Formats: sequence, C-alpha cells, structure tokens
Amino acid sequence: MNELNNIISIIGKETARVIIGLVGVLIIVVVNALLLTWVERKVSGRMQRRIGPKEVGPFGLIQPIADGLKLLGKELLTPANVDRPLYFLAPILIFVPVLVSFVVIPFDSYLQVKDINVGILVILAFSSLSVLSILIAGWGSNNKYALIGAIRSVAQNIAYEIPLLLSLLAVVFMVNSLSLKDVVEAQKCVWFVVYQPFAFLIFFIACVAETNRTPFDLPEAESELVAGFHTEYSGMRFALFFLAEYTNIMIVSAIATVFFLGGYLGPVLPGIVWFFIKTYLLVFVIMWFRWTFPRVRFDQLLNFSWKILIPVSLVNLIITGGILKL
Repeated sequence: MNELNNIISIIGKETARVIIGLVGVLIIVVVNALLLTWVERKVSGRMQRRIGPKEVGPFGLIQPIADGLKLLGKELLTPANVDRPLYFLAPILIFVPVLVSFVVIPFDSYLQVKDINVGILVILAFSSLSVLSILIAGWGSNNKYALIGAIRSVAQNIAYEIPLLLSLLAVVFMVNSLSLKDVVEAQKCVWFVVYQPFAFLIFFIACVAETNRTPFDLPEAESELVAGFHTEYSGMRFALFFLAEYTNIMIVSAIATVFFLGGYLGPVLPGIVWFFIKTYLLVFVIMWFRWTFPRVRFDQLLNFSWKILIPVSLVNLIITGGILKL
C-alpha cells in the first residue's frame, strides 16, 4: 500500500511539473511572439532609415499588445465554399509542434520541462505537423492562391528537411546521444560550431527555408499569392499562423544554439541569460536576411537544396563519421 501511495505521489508531482511547464511555455510563446513583432519592425525601420514603432508606449513597446487586441476583436469571417473541418483544423494543428518543441529544450542546466533521451527526434517528428497544417489550410480554403502557397510549402520543406537532418546527424555522431541536454554538456570545452562550421551553415540556411522566411518565403509571397496559404483566414485564426511563424523562428534558433553554440554554457552570467543571448542573436540574423536578400525563384530554391546543400551535408557527414571511426 505504501509503495502504491509513493507511485501515486511521484506521478502526481510529475504531472504537476508538466502542467506548470506547459503554462510557462504558453507564456513564453505569447511574450516571445509579441517581442519579436516589435523587434522586426524596429530592425526593418533601422535598415530602411526609418524609426519604426514609437507612438504607442515608450519606444512603441505597447504596439504589439495593441495589435494583438485588434486581432482578438476582429470578426472571424468564413468563406462560403471552404472545406469547413479542414479549414478550422489548420490553425489549431500548426500550434501543436510549437508547444511540444519548447517542452524538451534546455534553457538552463536546471530549467527544462522534460529531458527526453530522444529530444531532437521529438522536435523533428512534430515539426512535420507544421507542413501538414499549411497543406490543410491551403486545400481547405478552396482558394487557388492558398493552394499554390501550400504546394510550394510542401515541396520546399521536403527539400530542406534532408540537409537539416544531415547537418544535425553530424553532431549526434560526435555526442552519441539524441538528448538535447547531453549535446549541450558535450560542448563544455569547445562549441561544435568550431568542429562543424559547414554543418552549422547548412542547418541555419535550412532553418530559414523551413520557417518560410525571406529569401525563401515562396509559400507566402505577397507580391504573387496575396498571402499564400493563409489568404482566407482572419482574426485569431490568422493570429495563430502568425504566432506559430514567430515561435518557429525562436525554436530553430534555440536548436542551433543547443547544437552548435554551447546552449546555456557561458562564463559569469547565468545559463539562461547566455541561452537567450545566443538564440536572439540568431533570430536577429534571420530578420536581417529579410531586409537584405531578394526573394529567390522557386526553381532556384529547390536546386539550391538538391544540388548544393544535400551533397555538401552528405560529404560533411561521411568525413565526420570517418574521423570518428579512425
């Protein structure tokens, strides 16, 4: 009886920890998305010799909150001929990988919702739901522009998922573990970006493509497809796509930090501070790309992955395996 009570107590504590962690993740997701919308406007403003938001609150900091309230108050319009089950499912489905990914990311040595021994596999497996939700949104909207955007997204994600996985596999070979915490702890002496510069570069380029950001923003291409796969969405349905996009930017930057930049490791400052400094530095670079590079053609997009990134990442993986074997 005592053993049963102990088991129930342990399960209860673990459940409470997970629930608290998920609530914390939700807060991080919302605050991060609001912050990044403000940062993007400021970065774009400075790069175009403008000021950016400045009227609503000090330095325009309350502008994202005002935009969020506006989206909450917007009428939810549903076109007449949409495939209703799919149309309503897509905005919810795109948000699932966001929550799952944050659960396994180690923000510090003691700050991780759940340390799973196959953590990176969990993130990569659930990330495929994002592509599925975009396809469902494009198909369910019964709109030609939305469908073209969805098809582009599927082709793009299939092409860039391969070099992304191969670049991470090189690090996994070195660590001999799929746990994100083990990957960070293995970098106590030297960051893996020193040993794997090509893998880092390939991973970062693939991440920009996977998150549909400029110069790889073909699924949304405003000048060609109105707004791509979310053309027919309004109000909070659109806001969920918007929220997921900025959160995915944060997630891919966090994974790059964990695998190549030492994660939470660093001198003097607390680990969580180092983690967010490195992550937001990569987020800034992704935003920098948007206001620096023009959008590529779709054939150039696919050729760059299949003809350049995949062969280079394969060669890098073979060399890594050979060196470790020798």
